[in-house]
Amino acid sequence: MIPSYVTTQALKRLIDAAFEEDLGTGANAGDHSSMSAVPAHAEGRARLLVKSEGILAGVKLAEIIFNYVGGVRLTPLLQDGSPIRKGDVAFIVKGNARAILKAERLVLNCMQRMSGIATQTRKAVEMVKGYKARILDTRKTTPNFRIIEKWATFIGGAMNHRFGLYDMIMLKDNHIEYAGGITNAVKAAQAYCRQKGLNLRIEVETRTLAEVEEVLQIGGVDVIMLDNMDIPTMHQAVKLVNGRCQTEASGGIKIEDLPEIAATGVDFISMGALTHSAQILDFSLKAF
Repeated sequence: MIPSYVTTQALKRLIDAAFEEDLGTGANAGDHSSMSAVPAHAEGRARLLVKSEGILAGVKLAEIIFNYVGGVRLTPLLQDGSPIRKGDVAFIVKGNARAILKAERLVLNCMQRMSGIATQTRKAVEMVKGYKARILDTRKTTPNFRIIEKWATFIGGAMNHRFGLYDMIMLKDNHIEYAGGITNAVKAAQAYCRQKGLNLRIEVETRTLAEVEEVLQIGGVDVIMLDNMDIPTMHQAVKLVNGRCQTEASGGIKIEDLPEIAATGVDFISMGALTHSAQILDFSLKAF
């Protein structure tokens, strides 16, 4: 399954930009290493060798990239989301040798990053099994690479949070400060949605029980974020909310603390670390 935000148009923009970065533009553009050493009509094959243990992600993207350059057929041996270990072969490609070489680095860069994120995400998801809490990703992604990184958290089993600033209203500390307080910010956001005819979910960041109570008194909020609260305070906040809206734990969440946080009864736990702190998995594309 491919998330709805992974569109043909979005992928084309990303792949075009990546190849322009790698191949250059103008009269001197091109993969001169391959064009100088490899005959234009040479055929080849290669396999993606796994050199790390974790969760595989990016096979479908690799297929899209090879299709984009043309003249290459990818045969998957493992699917996205599969557990992998050193020595596994994820896929085989056959076709024009220059095309394989042209796509090689982009495929590896994407898959190594995606698989690292999917591995980190799967660990987090496993840590909250048995609780109702769902793991969320964040907007703490690499600029111009968000579609790929959020796709990786999806493969890892997380629930994608808002994709950008356009698909949800999230009133955080700076919004609240500039608006003159929580009540002003929430009421202004609600009026804005009515005026614009927008059906957007509204989430509000809170840091104390008094702020949670203030949001509840206003009403009409979909999610209350419990930001950087300790466990006892989070327990009290969830009890105070009592199902009147959803709750999200956030703020420097560490993977080892996930079971204790999930036990508070929160609906969601958002983790920037899924993307900004994931270690890449190592792969190589080897001719044979």
